[in-house]
Parts: sequence; C-alpha cells; structure tokens
Amino acid sequence: MRPTVLLAALSIALPAAAVAGPASDAVKFFYVPQVKFEADAQYRDRFTEPVTKLFDLNDQATKKNPDQVACIDFDPGLDAQDFDQKTLSKTLKLSETVDGDTAQVVANFSLFPEGDDAQREMHWSLKKVDGKWKISDIASKTSDWTLSQLECMAGQDPE
Repeated sequence: MRPTVLLAALSIALPAAAVAGPASDAVKFFYVPQVKFEADAQYRDRFTEPVTKLFDLNDQATKKNPDQVACIDFDPGLDAQDFDQKTLSKTLKLSETVDGDTAQVVANFSLFPEGDDAQREMHWSLKKVDGKWKISDIASKTSDWTLSQLECMAGQDPE
C-alpha cells in the first residue's frame, strides 16, 4: 500500500509544482530555505544586465568606502532589511508568466506574522540565457521602485 500512497501524494504535488515552473525556481532560490542577498558576488552568475551593472557599481563603492553602506543598503528581493524567515517561507507564493525567452515571476509574501506593512509584492524579470533563467531586474510593486533604476555612483560617496 505504501507505493500507492506515495504515488498518490506525488500526483497531487506535481501539478502544483509545475504551475510555478523553472523561471519561478530561479527566483525561489533567493527566498527559501533561507534568504540570500542578491547583490552578493557569489550569485552574480544568476543575473544579467541591467542589474549586473548596478551590482558591479555597488562592489566598487564597497571597495572604495568599506566602512560605509554602499549603494544597495537593503535586500532587493525583500524590499526590506528585516524579516522573519519562518513567516516568509510559509507565506511565499510565486507565479510566472513566460513569453519565449523572457519571463515575469511575481513573489507575494509577508515579512512578519503581523503588521500592516509586512506584505510584499515583488516582480522579477528574467531572460533565458544559454538555456538557463537569469534575473534581469527586480521591481517592488509595494514600494514602487525598480532595481535597474536605482542610482549608484561608485566613484563618489554614497548618499
């Protein structure tokens, strides 16, 4: 009976996972099992222009002024600095729209168990490069900003 139960569980689980898809998996990586900072150099290969330019400028600003906060002083995927991982993991909902070699993944989640400003809606833009989904931009519908539009002057002190 166990194989039947397992097979039934898999058949129920698979359609839900298929709805999100490979583009959503590229985004989910930054949220669970633990949040990862998108601008970290070790994740640079998961991105493409225009955000890689901003990340490079952020790196330059950090090297120039290591004791100061550089251009990106928050987690872009969260639109925040603070969060509760358990709440975020439990509330994360991803949906994707694919159009050829581009995709939009919408991430909805809550940063904390309660609070009016805990809800977030993030829009991730992706491009397929060499068969892999790479992130080209992140936008917060909650706070109305787009990562590629943030300014970073690597040769100057951060504002």
